[in-house]
Amino acid sequence: MIERIIIIENVDPVCFYGVNNSNMQLIKNLFPKLRIAARGNVIKVIGDDDETSQFESRIKELECYCVKYNRLPEDVILDIAKGSRPREMKMDDVIIYGVNGKPIQGRTPNQQLLVDTFMKNDLTFAMGPAGTGKTYVAIALAVRALKNREVRKIILSRPAVEAGEKLGFLPGDMKDKIDPYLQPLYDALEDMIPAVKLKEYMETNVIQIAPLAFMRGRTLNDAVIVLDEAQNTTTHQIKMFLTRLGMNAKMIITGDVTQIDLPRSTVSGLVQALNVLRDIPGIGRVEFGRKDIVRHQLVQRIVQAYEAYDRQQTEGRVHVRAEHSGNDNQ
Repeated sequence: MIERIIIIENVDPVCFYGVNNSNMQLIKNLFPKLRIAARGNVIKVIGDDDETSQFESRIKELECYCVKYNRLPEDVILDIAKGSRPREMKMDDVIIYGVNGKPIQGRTPNQQLLVDTFMKNDLTFAMGPAGTGKTYVAIALAVRALKNREVRKIILSRPAVEAGEKLGFLPGDMKDKIDPYLQPLYDALEDMIPAVKLKEYMETNVIQIAPLAFMRGRTLNDAVIVLDEAQNTTTHQIKMFLTRLGMNAKMIITGDVTQIDLPRSTVSGLVQALNVLRDIPGIGRVEFGRKDIVRHQLVQRIVQAYEAYDRQQTEGRVHVRAEHSGNDNQ
C-alpha cells in the first residue's frame, strides 16, 4: 500500500468537487478499492501502486477538463474514470467557457473582429457605444491568455471619473474608494472565473485592478492590459499608459467618444491618440456600431435616438452660424 498526494492547482475546488462534494463522492464510488480524502486543493489517496497511479492520471484529466470548461458534469467523470475520452464541447468562435460552462464568444461580426485583431496586434483600440460588449470581450481575451499561460497576469484599469456627478469624499481605505469606479470590471471577471479562484488571483496579484493614476512608473511585462472608458483620460494620462507596454504584453484600449465625462475645456486623450497613432503599424482598431449592441433592445433605440438628436443640434448650430454670417455680410 502506498500513499499519493495529488495537488489540484489550476481549478476552483468548488467547481471540481461539486456542490456538497457530489463529484468527489462519485469519484470515490468509481474507485472503491482506494481510500480517498480531499481537502482544499489536496487529494490524498491510499492503495496499490498501479491503482493509485491510474487514479492520479484520471484526476489530472478531470482537472484539465474542468480548467478548460469551468464545469465537471457527471457524464464526463464517468467517461474519464472508465478511460474514455469525453465528448469535446463545440469550440467554434468560443473565447472561453465562463462560470458553469457558459460559452463566451463574439456574438456580432465586430466582436469577432476584435478577437481577430487582438491576435494580430500588440495594441488594439475598440471604440463604440454602450452595450456593444467592448469591455466584456476584451476581458474574456485577457482571461483566455492567462488560462493558456500565454501571460502571467492581467492588469485592468479605468480613469476614476464620475459620470456627471460629484460624489465628494468616499469613506473607507484606498480600495473602498476606488472600487465603485472599477465595479464593471469585477462584474465581467465574476462571469468568467469561479469565485474562489478569482479571489486567489486577486490576492496574489495575478489579476490586478487599479485606477489609471497607479500606472505611472510601471513597465508591464508578460501581461494583457485593458484600459476601459479611455475617453475619460487626458492626453497626458493616455500617453503615460500607452508607454507602459512591456515585453510579451498586449494592450486593449476601449472607449466611447460620445460619452466623455471630462470638463469641456479638457481634450479627450482617446480622441487625440486615435489621430496621432492612426498610421502606426502593429496597432489594431475596431469600431463598433448600434448593430453590435447586445444589451436590452431598448438600448439600441436609445443610442439611435441620441445620435439623431445630436445631428439635429449640430445642424441647428450650423444653420444659425450661416444666418449670422449672412447678416454680417449685409
